[in-house]
Amino acid sequence: MDFNVKKLASDAGMLFTRAVQFTEEKLGQAEKTELDPHLENLLSKADSTKNWTEKIMRQTEVLLQPNPSARIEEFIYDKLDKKLPSRTTNAELLGQHMLDAAKEFGADTPYGSTLITVGEYQRKLGGAEREFLHTSAVTFLSPLRNFLEGDWRTISKERRLLENRRLDLDICKARVKKAKQAEAKAAATPDFQETRPRNYVLSASASALLSEEVDKAEHELRVAQTEFDRQAEVTRLLLEGISSTHLNHLRCLQDFAEAQATYYAQCHHYMQDLQRELNSQRTLLLIPGKSPPSSCRCANSAPQSAAGCPDPVSSAFPSGRLSPGASGSRKAKVLYDYDAHDASELSLLADESLIMGRTGNTAGSLEHSAEEVLQPLCH
Repeated sequence: MDFNVKKLASDAGMLFTRAVQFTEEKLGQAEKTELDPHLENLLSKADSTKNWTEKIMRQTEVLLQPNPSARIEEFIYDKLDKKLPSRTTNAELLGQHMLDAAKEFGADTPYGSTLITVGEYQRKLGGAEREFLHTSAVTFLSPLRNFLEGDWRTISKERRLLENRRLDLDICKARVKKAKQAEAKAAATPDFQETRPRNYVLSASASALLSEEVDKAEHELRVAQTEFDRQAEVTRLLLEGISSTHLNHLRCLQDFAEAQATYYAQCHHYMQDLQRELNSQRTLLLIPGKSPPSSCRCANSAPQSAAGCPDPVSSAFPSGRLSPGASGSRKAKVLYDYDAHDASELSLLADESLIMGRTGNTAGSLEHSAEEVLQPLCH
């Protein structure tokens, strides 16, 4: 217990001495040992690497998980060294809601069938997003976090130790300087007025003590210089490893970009497939035999079909507004844009041309290059 108290007192005294030296350096009242220029450049490069790595990692986390609460949850699980529970992505949740809605509205209705189609592709998008998040976390975020929590902590520890060795070195330099100044002052102004032998003995003893103080201070200076040089070399070797860190982060960045490209390519592929399926369904909805009965908004007194529904050709294109085409078909050119109100109507663009034809009770439409300008198709 006595040894621990002495060690504690010694450490406290050393901390106080370092604090005094550091304060005097800041005030310009003490000399400071400058580091090697190469070491200073390495320190500056390391600080920049640490700062930008932190910013890139945090912003990447925001990109991958915009929800702050979810990020906090992930942080807590990571600190507790526990596996994070699987979380449903927003696209997957949206897809599930669409599928549930389709069950309630009816899968055989146009709206219900479209909800099923879109919902399935939303779930595919969610699965692609989940894979992208996992890949990005493993190949990009984890290496950056490992650097900050591993290599950088080691570098910071050695840098603090180097700073302490530098302060100790400067303290020893100050002691040597003071001891030499005292010895020189005593040698330059001897007390010749005292004639008694006792005073000469005391003067010689004081000179010997000053000389011993100088020798002791110089010995401590040599020890401090050796420790400082050794610590500077250790710190330099660690800092030179930053270049290897940059190469590692470069590979991780390339993997992250590749994961992004794969994810967006998958999303683009899924959306193209979805668009083709929706266009196919839209074409089927234009054929009366393939779509449920619905009212038409284009004519107030449209002829009725055998099933009691408005005739799609006659109701959409009233008599007198179309010019007859070949084989009994009718041609029309749209004068202005028109948005369909339900599945039984067509969304048209200005200057778009159509051919309407009939085969028995079946009517349909397809794009054509007819240039005959007629009256507006719908009001």
